[in-house]
Parts: sequence; C-alpha cells; structure tokens
Amino acid sequence: MITRKSQREIELMKTAGHIVALAHQAVKNMIKPGVSTYDVDQTVESIIESHDATPSFKGYHGFPSSACTSLNDEVVHGIPSKSRIMKKGDILKVDIGANYKGYHGDSAWTYAIGEIDAQTQKLLDVTEKALYEGIKSARVGFRLSDISHAIQTYTEAQGFAIVREFVGHGIGKKLHEDPQLPNYGPPGKGPVLKSGMVLAIEPMVNIGTHDVKVKTDQWTAVTSDGSLSAHFEHTVLITEDEPVLLTAL
Repeated sequence: MITRKSQREIELMKTAGHIVALAHQAVKNMIKPGVSTYDVDQTVESIIESHDATPSFKGYHGFPSSACTSLNDEVVHGIPSKSRIMKKGDILKVDIGANYKGYHGDSAWTYAIGEIDAQTQKLLDVTEKALYEGIKSARVGFRLSDISHAIQTYTEAQGFAIVREFVGHGIGKKLHEDPQLPNYGPPGKGPVLKSGMVLAIEPMVNIGTHDVKVKTDQWTAVTSDGSLSAHFEHTVLITEDEPVLLTAL
C-alpha cells in the first residue's frame, strides 16, 4: 500500500533528509586518494549520530555498515573496508540513509576521486541528469512509470545502459515502502501520483551491459562485464506544485 505522508511526517522526513545531505557534504570534503571506504563509513556514521539520528542501513537485513560504498564496477551495496583504498581516477558511489524519530531519508551520490577520464565524467553527468529527468515526472497526475520511462529514455539516448535488477522505492516509516520504482519501462503505467507521496528515485547506469551479478559477500553488486557504474539518488516529495528534494541541502 502506498502511503501519503501527513505534514508532521513530512517535517520529520525533511530533517532526516537534511541529515543525509550533511553526511554527503562531509564525504565530499574528505574523499581523496589514500582514503579507505571504512573512513568514509565512519564519517557518515559520526555525522548521522551527531544529529540525533541513526544510520538506516546498519543492521538492515544484516548489512554491517552505516554507508554503502561501491567502487568503480561495483553498482550498489558495497561494504566499507579498511583495505579498500581509493586512488586517483576511481569513482565511489556512497549511499546514505538516516532514521530520524522513526522516519527515513535516503540519497546516493557518485564521487570522482581526483581527475577522471572524459568517458567516466560523461557517465557521472548522464546518471545525475537522468535522476533529474525522472524527478521532472514526479508530479501530481503523472503515473509512476512516467518517471521510469524518462530515466530510461534519457540514459539510453546518451549511449549508456540502465540497471534493471535494482529499483527506486517509496520511503517513510520504512526505508523501503511501496511502490517499487524501476528505472526503465513504458510510460503511463502504475499508480497515479498524488501529493504527499515520497519516493526515493535512484537511477543506476553502466557504461557497458546493464547486467549485474552479486559477489560472494552476498551484498556487493557489480557489472557483469567489469564496466564502470554510477548511481545518483534523492528522496523526493510529491506536492501540488513542484517536486521537493528532501535530501538536498
């Protein structure tokens, strides 16, 4: 069942989203060659807890860390590690969730470590733009798959592949709520969007094939062909007017 949030719930989710945004700001300021993904995780956890919130991901279905940190060909759900050291030319996807007084905010961003080549930069630019193309359709009266179709159409027109195995989702009291929101598909399908709905919109885009596989740790998803992958996500409130990004500063 898709829930529409009350004004009280929206205010709590705005705070949760703001905390997530602050954690991303801290990550952006600290990442550089020589830093480990464990260091990133510790920074995220510290920021979240210093704002009277708890990390949404830590312990979620047994996930061991506060942030998902996915390097290069890792698509999502990478586990932070002291041995995973970033180097110049890498890209790091950092997915962060915060639970504030029982309500969640969720956002992912892909960061360049030092200088990256032109094709990798285009991957990041296209994936971020695909997120905002999807958000344009997060409006009252549109259907859910209008978001999916906008993301897929833009991404594939730029020559990249959209990941199909992982989806966006509703969010609120639970980190993952109805509806599931694929990043591909025909327009005009699914429920009609209404004010008060909150969606985590999160395209994952690969340079090569859209196929992915999960590593033996049972968490980390990687591209099946070893190509690079990018991931951008915002928690978005649907209103009678423009969509509101709850995880933007």
